[in-house]
Amino acid sequence: GGGGGGDLQEMRARSLMERRADMHGFSNPSDFQRSPYLSARGNIANIFRGSTEEGYKAYHADKYDEDKNPNGIINFGTSENKLCFDLMSKRLTQTDMNLMEPPLLQYPDWKGHMFLREEVARFLTYYCKAPAPLKAENVIVLNGCGSLFSALATVLCDPGEAVLIATPFYGGITQSVFLYGNVKLVYAYLDSKITGTSTRPFQLTVEKLEKALQDARTDGVTVRALILLNPQNPLGDIYSLSELRDYLEFAKRHELHVIVDEIYMLSVFDESATFQSVLGMDRLPDPQRTHVMWGISKDFAVSGIRFGTLYTENQDVANAVASLCYFHGVCGPVQHKVAQLLRDRGESVAPYWINQVYLRANHARLKAAHTYVTDELKTLGVPFLNRNAGFFVWIDFRKYLKTGTFEEEMLLWRRFLDNKVLLSCGKAFECSEPGWFRIIFADKTHRLQIGMQRIRKVLEEREQEILAEEKEQPCQSDQDGKADSTDEVIFVSRHQEPTCASSSNLGDLIGLLQQQMRSSDWLQKNTAEQFA
Repeated sequence: GGGGGGDLQEMRARSLMERRADMHGFSNPSDFQRSPYLSARGNIANIFRGSTEEGYKAYHADKYDEDKNPNGIINFGTSENKLCFDLMSKRLTQTDMNLMEPPLLQYPDWKGHMFLREEVARFLTYYCKAPAPLKAENVIVLNGCGSLFSALATVLCDPGEAVLIATPFYGGITQSVFLYGNVKLVYAYLDSKITGTSTRPFQLTVEKLEKALQDARTDGVTVRALILLNPQNPLGDIYSLSELRDYLEFAKRHELHVIVDEIYMLSVFDESATFQSVLGMDRLPDPQRTHVMWGISKDFAVSGIRFGTLYTENQDVANAVASLCYFHGVCGPVQHKVAQLLRDRGESVAPYWINQVYLRANHARLKAAHTYVTDELKTLGVPFLNRNAGFFVWIDFRKYLKTGTFEEEMLLWRRFLDNKVLLSCGKAFECSEPGWFRIIFADKTHRLQIGMQRIRKVLEEREQEILAEEKEQPCQSDQDGKADSTDEVIFVSRHQEPTCASSSNLGDLIGLLQQQMRSSDWLQKNTAEQFA
């Protein structure tokens, strides 16, 4: 190459990675050596993969099995519904599912077969309570919402531009928008403190969005879109109609596209909570810049069937995404099966099997599993957000961290793993406060019981260690971990930092290599071109 600028850039990137990896003992820095067989962006993709795998590698090598491997790892980390295999396997093997016709074995319209797009439009009209029938021409289907995030980021942003998202959020979006599109995320950081206009922990407000957008612009970053997750992963929040309107009006003022991910829309399992889809609004503030996604992996407990759908009135966006669907198509026989699943009209216009059989059972099972896990947490005196949507509980383990750093959070995460239970730590969701963890509860009772026993063991040991340390070094800590119980939050602790713990600079605490890569600073300095 001409000159050594690229080499210098890469050396800096390498030394940064090594410092990060070394600091956390997370992976051997030599694992991240540049491969001579890969392009610069190939190397970045390779590193991305290497940095996220520790927990899952361990799990796949040592999976819990009641009979064959009872001491294996219980997976409370992957957001899957494992409660409905009986219902779904029965439905998917009924005779109507097995049609085979020539069009299903030929190339389809890349937006999806029209018979499926029509069913999706009818299904979303019904479940999103749309004020007027949604149109099949505005529907695109592809193989999962990850592909959809990737395609949308690529057609809405140029390389190096950004999308705004509130943290904590589902971390897989980072890879989806970056690996192909070289688009990064700009964060509106939410925290557990209830101050100012916040009435609940981790509340998203327009003020926080405005601040994040202005900060990005000050840094010279062009923001093209806002991502909203509703229901929210990992918090389980459901946005009210007025909140949604506020967020959409904010985006309109700044000419931002809004990508609304409603993947958990039918996984609201308590009658007291009402989900409001963006597609159910009487009037969208900016319909040409509002794009809604949904899929079957969560709500129908079939994450192995790769199917996601986009609804957008903007035909330019639809056509641009459709050209990428060539890489992300859903195979013909699966399109037929999904159409049959969604069609299910029974005896009346309402989807009979979906409403009367599947959703009724699924919601009851989710609720029972959620109650089991949250009752265990209450017994342990552990604070958590009490929500009614999704498969997860957002848990406050801050009282088990002595100094409240992300290194300590990582050590606690690894300790759970050593005790054969895989959780997700807050840093994986870009949480701004160390000590929050996500646990997946949508699992069978016996696995929940064993997993919670293992968690209890780790926490009790950790409590004893902290007590022993405090005896040796008395510290004026006011960390009582107890709190007022409200409807919004069970036991949210009035968390105060121990006064003798030095508050470390957040810059020194960034948890994992992947998180380092996610920070806009890293991506700015290490674009594929510069890495080359």
